[in-house]
Amino acid sequence: MRVERDLFGMVNDREIYRYTLKNDRGISVSIINYGGIVTDLWVPGFDGKPVDVVLGFDSLEEYVSDTAYIGALVGRFANRIREGKFVLEGEEYTLNRNERGKHHIHGGFHGFNRVIWGAREWKDDYICGLRLEYLSRDGEEGYPGNLSVKVSYILTERNEFVIEYLAETDRPTPVNLTNHTYWNLNGRDNGKIYNHILELRCASYLEVDKDLIPTGEITPVDGTPMDFRLPRGIGFGINRLREGYDHCYLISSYTGGLIPFARVFSPVTGISMRVSTTMPGVQFYSGNFLRGRFEKHSGFCLETEFYPDSPNRSEFPSCVLRPGNLYRHVTIHSFE
Repeated sequence: MRVERDLFGMVNDREIYRYTLKNDRGISVSIINYGGIVTDLWVPGFDGKPVDVVLGFDSLEEYVSDTAYIGALVGRFANRIREGKFVLEGEEYTLNRNERGKHHIHGGFHGFNRVIWGAREWKDDYICGLRLEYLSRDGEEGYPGNLSVKVSYILTERNEFVIEYLAETDRPTPVNLTNHTYWNLNGRDNGKIYNHILELRCASYLEVDKDLIPTGEITPVDGTPMDFRLPRGIGFGINRLREGYDHCYLISSYTGGLIPFARVFSPVTGISMRVSTTMPGVQFYSGNFLRGRFEKHSGFCLETEFYPDSPNRSEFPSCVLRPGNLYRHVTIHSFE
């Protein structure tokens, strides 16, 4: 196990570093401390040659100008909050409306994807990792409370890429952290994701309106293009939807413990990825709005999270963190 560090560029006269975690089985993952962004992740394919299985840019300038959250940490609240408003303990809060001036998405104009994080790397014989830290001040993007956040990226000798999120607050506040990596197990710049075989152990999903915000209806996947309980190609149903997949699936048997919920396989490279999480939902997004450097449907996201707009829906699992409690969220990606 080893960790390497190199200078990736400068933002506002501050140095941005790239940290590369490597195990002894040919897997490596690189993260920069700007936005906590996963820039590349290399996995050996069936022929033993390494394949970069995530979308990413070659320069820091491209990440700074990116609007698709490619590879980034997302917070304070991943996904959408209707009209950028919520009521908490009798007080209404108004957040920055950074989605078409109408709704709040992924933490606002200066979400965690724009933060320069404090960073510290470590390693031992079996794991290596990078710990990122940030203090989100009371009122940032409209959120209440000072929120102390720690995110660890970990690579193990068992070919597991682990992300652990921890947070504490001094006032009640919504917290919903995730990572927005776009995956393509065929390899970066190796076509669209239609041939990927996906299994999602989810029996239902949240119905959404025209703005992709939940209506409150929980819909069974039976007999619809949303059903991936048995493995099938992502391309099977993608064109039967308006743009593609951008829906929150409800993870079956959610208890707060670690639950395996997804497996994805590329017949091109032979690479398989299994995903487990402690969260109740996963946003399956098929890269419908990718433009420019990466074309539409050239990567997919599995964003483990609380449900979208949950601050406004008491029937959804609560995303409110209170003083004295610890927010902890773990997601594990296992490669074969």
